[in-house]
Amino acid sequence: MIHFADRVAAAVRAKRNAVCVGLDPRWESLPLELRQRRGDASLAAIASAYEEFCSRVLDIVAPLVPAVKPQSAFFEACGPEGMAAMQRLLCKARNHNLITILDGKRNDIASTASAYADAAFGGTRLAARTFPVWEADALTINPYLGRDAVEPFLESARRVGAGLFVLVRTSNPGAGQFQDLLVSPPASSSHSTDNSSPRPLYQYVGEAVGAWARENVGQCGLGDVGAVVGATYPAELVMLRKLLPETIFLVPGFGAQGGKAEDVASAFRPDGLGAIVNSSRGILFPFKPDDPSWETRIDEATRATIAALDTR
Repeated sequence: MIHFADRVAAAVRAKRNAVCVGLDPRWESLPLELRQRRGDASLAAIASAYEEFCSRVLDIVAPLVPAVKPQSAFFEACGPEGMAAMQRLLCKARNHNLITILDGKRNDIASTASAYADAAFGGTRLAARTFPVWEADALTINPYLGRDAVEPFLESARRVGAGLFVLVRTSNPGAGQFQDLLVSPPASSSHSTDNSSPRPLYQYVGEAVGAWARENVGQCGLGDVGAVVGATYPAELVMLRKLLPETIFLVPGFGAQGGKAEDVASAFRPDGLGAIVNSSRGILFPFKPDDPSWETRIDEATRATIAALDTR
């Protein structure tokens, strides 16, 4: 079983870039011809259009990028047909040898966390059989419930050589409402470098993620637990890269959300590894819905994103 971080490193080296394409389909932004062929905007019709669109996106981007990130919310919103579509898209992405990051931002406690984790990775176990569900290479999770709630995800991911990306410093404008709260470390804190000065909460979360990553490090020097750190907060990105040398960063917020190439450069190690930069709307929807050349526009947008992030 190849370590998750080593698989990511190999994929990034093979494609010579670290771009991840977010699969965030939106009905009103889809090509008009896809929508018109559905007739009505029922949930089943929307799910069918999402699957066709994302399937064609996978065919376009697979030769170019190392990873894709389906956002489960858009598929869940279409009900059972949407979930089935996402399952087939994940399978197709794997067949294209793409790293698949399931963006669900899951967490809960005990058996509930285990159920989320098993569905994401190795499958649901019933009696003596295991039934595959999503079979993702990685899953995004929320750390708010603490280590005991993260543990089932760690166990399930490590059982099959998968990875986690933990929310640390998110890209949304309101991230600081809680993440910037100044917190004094407990007297028993063992990983704080300064046991007297309060620091933002996200730094404590980052330290915990770094410790989890160091529990299982691949040959590339990176662990199987990554951090979600937004491109829209470049100063924090610089600080966290120094704090977490063994941690892969999943960097959202590039492109449509305002993150620029110079903002994300500090997410990478000198060898070009250590980060995956996600672009969703900037790659998926660089066209007007009535543009018959929308596939060409997606190809061009993908190549432009790769070129913008090229630090060689």
